[in-house]
Formats: sequence, structure tokens, C-alpha cells
Amino acid sequence: MAQSTVLIVDDESAIRDMLRLALELADYCCLEADNIRDAYTLVVDERPDLVLLDWMLPGGSGIELLRRLKRDDTTRDIPVIMLTARTAEDNIVQGLDVGADDYVTKPFAPRELLARVKALLRRTPTGQGDKQLQFAELVLDTASGRASLGGEILSMGPTEFKLLQFFMSHTDRAYSRAQLLDLVWGANVYIEERTVDVHIRRLRLALKTPGLDYRDIVQTVRGMGYLFSSEAPGKT
Repeated sequence: MAQSTVLIVDDESAIRDMLRLALELADYCCLEADNIRDAYTLVVDERPDLVLLDWMLPGGSGIELLRRLKRDDTTRDIPVIMLTARTAEDNIVQGLDVGADDYVTKPFAPRELLARVKALLRRTPTGQGDKQLQFAELVLDTASGRASLGGEILSMGPTEFKLLQFFMSHTDRAYSRAQLLDLVWGANVYIEERTVDVHIRRLRLALKTPGLDYRDIVQTVRGMGYLFSSEAPGKT
């Protein structure tokens, strides 16, 4: 079974070190950030299975980051455990109301936190195990990095493959070019938005075989961007 990845977001290096050691001994992979900007970039780029999020952070509170994650349907399902010294009931309620899955007050025992992490991951399915996505006769295999249409392997580059994987996981919703750059290329990659148009064009060209034409499933939404339509495409 693949290791689960936990993002630790805390501005105190001693706490991050303690948590990383405990998690790695329990066979988890760890990512670290000490501010909400870096934390958001890691969430978008690395898609951790769970986030340990401190309440008080430089550049904004953990609650601000939590709100941002829960507003976006591509990140809202990532479980979040809040870490904080705040013990007042209204603060606990605020964190849970915004969307935190659990709440641990400092100081805490690493064994207690590990138990909560394990329990939360057991009841929260992640996308790590989804090896194959299918829509009608279009199949995308994440293990092999190949896509096929009607059983015929499609010729496409790695960026087009990542675009197709994203679209097949998020059907019938329009995404702007800026959103696609963040969610497919990564939040810390700085390229022009028109680059998206080039790769969309290449992806459409790849979605056609002598017997099947799926080019129209990637649709242009005027004034917005692109969406993947779940309406069944026709044959050529």
C-alpha cells in the first residue's frame, strides 16, 4: 500500500520537527510549510492526503487557508486537523464550522495525534488508489500513464495526459485558464495563460481515432475557459 502524505503547516520549527519524526516513524510521508502561501502551493502541487494546520500563522491564519481549501471542489475533500493553543469553545466551533475534520489543542501527545490521523485517513477515501478513469469508451490509466479510446492507445504528451486526468476527475464544471494553470501545472509555475489553449488544442487532436471522435467532450466556455462534458460523444 502506498504511503499517505501529510502536510504539516506550523510556523514553529520545533513542532514541525516533532510531528515529522512521529509521522515518519509511523510510515507517513511528510511535507512542511510555515505560512499559508507556501502551504497552499504544496496542497495544489502535491495533493497531500491530510493537512495538519496550525491556527496562528504568519501572513494570515490557518482558518483563512481552511476556508480557501473548502471553497474549491478540487481541495475540499482533503481532511484537515487544526492544531492550536486556543481552547475556547467558540474557537473550536469556528474551526469545525469552516470545515475542519478534527481539532487538537496544544500541547498534545504525538501518540494522540497519530491516532487521530490514522482514524481520519481510514474514513476518508483518497484519490491515490484510483488507477483508472473511464468515460464511455475513453479510458485513462494513471499507473501506465496511457489513455485509450475504443481500445486504441492515444498519442499525447504528458501535459495533455495531466489535463485529461484532471478533466475526467472534474466533469461538467467550467475552469478558467488561470485555474487550470494552478491545478494542472502547479501554483508555483509562472507561464502565460494562452499556453493552456495550445495544450487544449493538442488534447482535442489526440481524442480522435478512425472510428471514434471525442474531440467535442472538451468544450470552450466563452468568457470563462473550458469544461469536460459528460454527454456521450458520437462515432465518426
